[in-house]
Amino acid sequence: MLKIDRRLIKNFDWITLSIIFTLSIIGIMTIYSATRPPIGMGSHPDFYLKQILWLLISLFAIIAVVTLNYIWLYRFSYPFYGLGLLLLLIVLFAGRTGMGAQRWLSIGVVSFQPSEFFRLFFIIGFSAYLTNIGQHHKDKVFIKSLLIFAVVPLILLIKQPDLGTAVLLMSLFFVLIISKGISKKIIILFLIIGLISVPFLGHIFWEGLKDYQKNRITAFIDPDIDPAGIGYHINQSKVSVGSGKFLGKGYLKGTQGPLRFLPEKHTDFIFSVFAEEWGFIGSILLIGVYLLLFLRGLDTSIKAKDEFGKFVAVGITTMFFTYFCVNIGMTLGIMPVVGVPLPFMSYGGTALLSNFIAAGILISIRTKRFELFYP
Repeated sequence: MLKIDRRLIKNFDWITLSIIFTLSIIGIMTIYSATRPPIGMGSHPDFYLKQILWLLISLFAIIAVVTLNYIWLYRFSYPFYGLGLLLLLIVLFAGRTGMGAQRWLSIGVVSFQPSEFFRLFFIIGFSAYLTNIGQHHKDKVFIKSLLIFAVVPLILLIKQPDLGTAVLLMSLFFVLIISKGISKKIIILFLIIGLISVPFLGHIFWEGLKDYQKNRITAFIDPDIDPAGIGYHINQSKVSVGSGKFLGKGYLKGTQGPLRFLPEKHTDFIFSVFAEEWGFIGSILLIGVYLLLFLRGLDTSIKAKDEFGKFVAVGITTMFFTYFCVNIGMTLGIMPVVGVPLPFMSYGGTALLSNFIAAGILISIRTKRFELFYP
């Protein structure tokens, strides 16, 4: 018979679990509303049913993650990171192409994006690397880790291309390296080199983009340049958010999604649908729930029992925060459209599962903070 440690229940982080479950339920409700057909025009797509199934799978996954001690992540951190790089490499040769990007791998009837799991493998691997380095090697760490944990995966991600995960990767790298602590001279030197190389790297980066990605950046700079084409997503998203006004139109009363004015309404632009139905007040409350999640993650990093736990908690919190900011920025037209989902709310089984596993690691770090562990 399975014996559950009573300390696990006593110290369990019910607050974090409640937050992510609440966000997931709100997401399913919004997916249902966004994908419903106009009256008398066909049946309701089953996106919300699939998301419910993935939520159930994710709940089992989070239980398994919390039950295991996260010390095992430390011990297998480098194999995890190597596996992540291998999956990104396989995608370039055997990946399935969709919407102009080669990001998916198919195993039987199951299709997933390796980059969704790689971001977590990256956090675990880089956190273990920083944990193993003494304080007197901090500056050397920055130079070496720049190649191992930034340049190589960045090239693989841009090749897909997956700009959203690439942006996240750079954010994670710099936040974690700053958390470890590096000297001011290294930061200044890197900034100088970066500024000098911007014209050259910018040209190479622009030439390497797909046409649809160039169009997205162009539409971000000037959405009115082609309002019926490349600027359509941004314009319709802002119309959806603005039409919600102060109190919103009410649940299941939004029109932009069901009437198909808003593209990608249940994935990248799910916040636009939510804002239309719940208005400014509802949007502020939703943002407040996310803020609680971020603050809880930072508090977990402060209370972690070891350096590895601190770095992982900082990385996971940064991941959620970055995706949140980029997605909301996309819907409001203040950031280019890069295909970043809203954590726990946007439709997507792989993203939901990986986010729940990440949250499970956060809960595990907090739950086991009183146990002694020396890496």
